[in-house]
Amino acid sequence: MRRANRLIGTVIAVGLLAACSAGKGVDTGGKGGSGVVAAIGGEPDQLDPHKTSSYFSFQVLENVFDTLVEPDQDLKMKPALAESWKTSADQKTWTFTLRKGVTWQDGSKFAASDVVYSYKRIIDKELSSAYRFAGVEDITAPDDSTVVIKLDKPMPNLLTNIGGYKGLAIVNKRNVESGEIAKRPLGTGPFSVASYKSGDSIRLTANNGWWGGKPQIPAVTFRFVPEPTTAMEDLKAGEVDWTSNVPPQQVEQLSRNKDVALKSLVSNDYWYLSPNEARKPFDDARVRQALAYAIDREAIAQTTMYGNATVNQLAIPKTNPWYTEYTGYSHDTARATRLLAEAGVRDLKIDMLVTKQYPETITAGQLIAAQLAKIGVTVKPRQVDWATWLDEQGKGKYDLLMLGWLGNLDPDDFYYAQHRTGGKFNFQKYSNKKVDSLLDAGRVETDEAKRKQNYADAARMIADDASYIYLYNPNVIQAWSPRLKGYTARSDGAIRFRGAKLGG
Repeated sequence: MRRANRLIGTVIAVGLLAACSAGKGVDTGGKGGSGVVAAIGGEPDQLDPHKTSSYFSFQVLENVFDTLVEPDQDLKMKPALAESWKTSADQKTWTFTLRKGVTWQDGSKFAASDVVYSYKRIIDKELSSAYRFAGVEDITAPDDSTVVIKLDKPMPNLLTNIGGYKGLAIVNKRNVESGEIAKRPLGTGPFSVASYKSGDSIRLTANNGWWGGKPQIPAVTFRFVPEPTTAMEDLKAGEVDWTSNVPPQQVEQLSRNKDVALKSLVSNDYWYLSPNEARKPFDDARVRQALAYAIDREAIAQTTMYGNATVNQLAIPKTNPWYTEYTGYSHDTARATRLLAEAGVRDLKIDMLVTKQYPETITAGQLIAAQLAKIGVTVKPRQVDWATWLDEQGKGKYDLLMLGWLGNLDPDDFYYAQHRTGGKFNFQKYSNKKVDSLLDAGRVETDEAKRKQNYADAARMIADDASYIYLYNPNVIQAWSPRLKGYTARSDGAIRFRGAKLGG
């Protein structure tokens, strides 16, 4: 899931929603109310999990929808709507046995046909997650409790593909075909959408019939608070119970505040620069490499994250078992200058796309402009709204951009769609046949050691070619009121209120 492809789509004003499921007449928290108020950094673009790629949407939808399997606290796949599964000897047929007694939030029965409908919708409509089903030959439901997925080749990352994030959630056919899903989604998850005030908040109420057990929190209200300092002041004042919108410069101070519970942990997210290889002179690897040598990653991470990040020259962090050691670049302006000279490039001017939707891009853009000026390169950060940013990226109307990805679990998530020739998110138009071969091999290799080597080799080539110029892995930073008990921050950034409760 892309962060700003967290890929966060165009923000669309959404009207007030009517009540749609369990939980009625519940206070919404804050200053002693009976529910939780959570401050998030922006408004969802819509609530259809198959069509949105907005991080803000998924912060809400994590609590509304279920997937067939889901990551546990250690990011290993565990049962969710499927209580068990098995594979054939050739690993081309996966059979999932569904939980019995699961219902939709309106009380109607959930069945295997809903899983088939959801997955085929993604595939047939060629929605953003369709690439996760590459190699799937057929999906069937022999009976109401069984789903069979047949593959044309082994797919060792199938569980991660279908359970890694709520973009693969199981949706309700009637809810989709009525068009209500974008504003009034119907899921099987622990909370259901009760109301939506555009520009203000979304209110969820507990689904008392959830298969995982009745939530102990009767309601969760997600308020849209784009300014981090405002979110923190609201938290301290008791107007908000939880927020992920924490100013990184306040983390050290907040860690000493006994009135605030704070968690900062290494994530699987990564931030990067992407030169547009469809434009000259960025089609020359030496030019891209010059940029990689000229930037000071430590300074960028410190300026944008105030130390709450780990500099990395590849995508996968050291805390991830798929981590690969790589130190191909140093901060070396002399070498950067030589590379530009070898490429015959002088007086290079760079149009860098930035957006206030992600203030990190604006801050980093200014710093990168100063750093590249030292090698005679002029960077002009061009600030646009998020909808324009997405459009410009998709049409290749930029020289350089900075962005982040989150929600990655399997190594395929980090590299395939971004760097495979013709990949779904390969907007920079990178192409390397050796990398393609390694990424293709990694998708079907069932020997874990060999698979790890496939991705390690591919990752090093991607970095050598500077398809992406990797910057750092940011920390997941969240803060909440001590009265919110049982809440746990996760390295994948998933926000789950299902097991939390409010204390005194």
